[in-house]
Amino acid sequence: MNINIHSHHTQLIFAAIVASATTAGLLSAYQHYAKAIKRRELDKEILRSLAGRDSQPLPITEPKTTWKPRIEDLAEHEIVLATKLQGEDYEYDEELIREQLARNYAFFGDESMAKIRKGTVVVIGCGGVGSWAAVMLVRSGVSRIRLVDFDYVTLSSLNRHATALLADVGTPKVKCTERTLKQIARWVQVDSRVDIWRKEQGGELLEGADWVIDAIDNISTKVDLLKYCHEHNIKIFSSMGAGAKCDPTRVQISDISDTIYDPLARSVRRRLRLQGVASGIPVVYSTEVPSDVKLLPLPEEEFEKGDVKELGVFDDFRVRILPVLGPLPSIFGLSIASYILCELAGKPIANPLPVKGRKKFNERLYRDLLRHEQKLIGHTLNKLPIDEDDIGLIFDDISRGRSVIPPHPVPSRPVLVRWDPKLPLTLDNCVPMEFNEAERHIAECYKSGKSPEEVWGADTAEIVRRRAEEIRKVREWVM
Repeated sequence: MNINIHSHHTQLIFAAIVASATTAGLLSAYQHYAKAIKRRELDKEILRSLAGRDSQPLPITEPKTTWKPRIEDLAEHEIVLATKLQGEDYEYDEELIREQLARNYAFFGDESMAKIRKGTVVVIGCGGVGSWAAVMLVRSGVSRIRLVDFDYVTLSSLNRHATALLADVGTPKVKCTERTLKQIARWVQVDSRVDIWRKEQGGELLEGADWVIDAIDNISTKVDLLKYCHEHNIKIFSSMGAGAKCDPTRVQISDISDTIYDPLARSVRRRLRLQGVASGIPVVYSTEVPSDVKLLPLPEEEFEKGDVKELGVFDDFRVRILPVLGPLPSIFGLSIASYILCELAGKPIANPLPVKGRKKFNERLYRDLLRHEQKLIGHTLNKLPIDEDDIGLIFDDISRGRSVIPPHPVPSRPVLVRWDPKLPLTLDNCVPMEFNEAERHIAECYKSGKSPEEVWGADTAEIVRRRAEEIRKVREWVM
């Protein structure tokens, strides 16, 4: 088709196109110019605030968002610019907040992000796990956060802490975390407390929390906090043991009642159960059996000074050094932040991957062991000196789901039996076997009186001895 470019109609069309393109270009240029002006004005306001304010903890409920850092906390280039201006409060521009959180808005949407930004999170324990959780929560839009930790940064903290620098050694962990959070998000309200949660205080440090993060090392305090929050309907997420682990593919989130393999989770779960809390607490943990590393001992001269407990900042806090591969605590902390963000947004993680069937499996092993024990002693037993959690330790953690009898096959019908029938049933005197192996063991060791070594040989007896020693070492982690 031929187009007459000289026709009046065609000329009008071209003119309209050119005018539209010109208008769009001008609008775009104006928007960029306006945003640049707004950025420059905001930078000036920030520098005024930087120059004239001391760092003071903000109440977590403070209605006006302000930022008040110390001059010594600023980068050198910021200090130079800040000295030219005087300080005054400012309110951070909403457009820039949304731009900073643009990827989160794209993921969750406006309604869910509004919930996240209104959320209040309390982090109890700001070490390798808690500091990473706090950083990512604030990066993702949480605007009110309380940090609670009594501890100070040491040189050994630097292999895993999210915010601590060499210059922070000797300062409170909550303070260096607070500094970084305010550098990340100018609008965040941080209430940092150099303190420890005690059950006598109850909800004092938890006030206003939509979620609490338990990143405490001490088992007794951890259990007290979890029990308190459970009883008072305060949502809490707990971190289990990241120490002596190295495999990131084994990190999982589950209810405390469904945890397996983790010695710390096992100890916490059993103590909570004794206090009437069986489930309802989400946790992050690793299904990796702790590697063959030891708690680093204190120097001998420290023991000579007196009671080792006196070396702790507080009574009952461990003074042994736990070996930690730095990335693992960060993975725990980031897992916690992801879970809580989805919960705050009203879009909880769908179909989390469980470790299926282990609870029922352990219950069956327990019932079979109970029947064997009743046959051995000749009367009915109400319960055994070990429970389902111990069954999991013996079969999953120590034996890796295999028979103790070489060549150590994966049993098609696993059974636990007492290794030496002349000794009491204990964790280190209980072993897994295939069903037909267990039948032979009961016939020859229980009934005929042969020793296990006579029936299965010296090599198998040595394997049992080594596994018993491994059980004792694993139990040390939660003592």
